[in-house]
Amino acid sequence: MTGTMFARRVVITGLGGLTPVGATMPSTWEALLAGRSGIGPITRFDASDLPVRIAGEIPDFDPLQVMSQKQANRSARFAQLAVAAARESVADAGLDLEREDPARIGAAMNTAVAGMGEIAGAEDARADGGWRAVASTFVPSVIPNMPASHVSMALGLHGPVTAAALACASGNYAVLDAARMIAADEADVMIAGGSDASIGPLMFSGLSMMGALSRNNDHPTEASRPFDADRDGFVYGEGAVALVVESLEHATARGATIYAEVLGGALTSDGFHIAAPEPSGRYAAAAIAGALSRSGLAPQDVGTSTKANDRTETMAIRSAFGDAADRVAISSPKSMVGHLIGGAGALSLAVCALAIRDQTVPPTINLHTPDAECDLDYVPNTAREMPVRVALTNAFGFGGQNCVVAIAAFTG
Repeated sequence: MTGTMFARRVVITGLGGLTPVGATMPSTWEALLAGRSGIGPITRFDASDLPVRIAGEIPDFDPLQVMSQKQANRSARFAQLAVAAARESVADAGLDLEREDPARIGAAMNTAVAGMGEIAGAEDARADGGWRAVASTFVPSVIPNMPASHVSMALGLHGPVTAAALACASGNYAVLDAARMIAADEADVMIAGGSDASIGPLMFSGLSMMGALSRNNDHPTEASRPFDADRDGFVYGEGAVALVVESLEHATARGATIYAEVLGGALTSDGFHIAAPEPSGRYAAAAIAGALSRSGLAPQDVGTSTKANDRTETMAIRSAFGDAADRVAISSPKSMVGHLIGGAGALSLAVCALAIRDQTVPPTINLHTPDAECDLDYVPNTAREMPVRVALTNAFGFGGQNCVVAIAAFTG
C-alpha cells in the first residue's frame, strides 16, 4: 500500500525542459519514446585535438526568448537554460503567478558543474587581456545558486530559494528538497529541478583524462549504451528540467492537472571514492530501500525505474527488490540525451511522471549485446506500453551521493 513520508501531500503539476532531443518537454518526450538520439559531433568548440569529440548539445538555444538582453549578459548558459525550463513548467502547470502569493512560491534549482565553461573563458580572457578583461558580472554569473536565483528573479518569486550540488544526484534531490519544504509549510509551490551546461575544452579534457567518456566518435548516436556489454563510457550532455511541485491542497484549489504524487525519498553516501561507486552497491541499495519504506511501498509495487549506473545499479536494484527485481522495467534516458549531470535526475523524474500519465516506458537504446552482470529488464530499444502506477528514480553521483525519489499515480 502506498503512503507518503510528508506531513502534507505533494504533487507534480507542471513539466518543462530543454534537452539534446527537444527544446520543450513534449518534444523531448516524443523523441524519447521514439528512441531518437541527440548525440552528435561537438559544435560548441573545436574538439579536434581531443580524444572525445561527441556530446549531447542543445541546438539553437536563444536566451532572449526567455529573458532580456541585460539579463542574458549577466547570466551563464546553465542559468539561462534553467529559466527557460522553469517558464515552461509554470505554463504547463497553468500556474497564474499574477494571482498567487509570491511569498509562498520558491525555487529549488540545483546544478553540479555550474559555470565551469564560463570560468575557463574568463581565465583565457584574463590571460590575454589582463584583469580588466574579466567582466564585472563574472563572479555572480557562475556560482551554483544562479539557476535558482535567476528563476526567482525571472518569475518574481519570494519564497524559499535553494541550491544544492550533489553531482549527478542534484536534479533528483531538488524535487525531494522542494517536497520537504512544502511539507514543512514553508511554501505552497516550488519550481524544482536541475541544470548544467559546461560543454567546453576544460571539462572534456578532464573527463578524457579520467577515461570516463565514450570515444565512439565515428558513431555518435550509438555511443551512449547503458548496460550494454560494449559500453566504453558515458556521453556528456547539457540540459535543464524543471517541475512544478505543490501541495495537494493548493493544486486542488486551483483545479490543476496532476501528473503524479511525490511519495518520498532517501539519501545515502557510499563514503568510498570520489568517482567510482562502492562495488557491492549496498549503499545505493539502502537508498532504494529507504525510498520504498518511507513511501509505504513494497518492491512489487514499482513499475519503472529510471537512470542507470550499470553493474552497480543492477546489484543495488537486485538487493533492494529481491525477487521482484526481474519484474521492474528500467529505462535510461541518457542512452538518448547523454548524461545531463545536474539536470539528469530532474529529467528522470519528469520521464517517470510522463510514463505514469501515458502508461508507456521509453526505451534504453543501443542495448544490443547483453552484459552478464546487467541482467534485468532495461526495456531495450523500443518503448513499451505497460501499467505504470509507481516509479523510482535512482541518481548516484560522484563522491558517492545517492538520492532515490518515489512518485506514484495520483489517486485522489
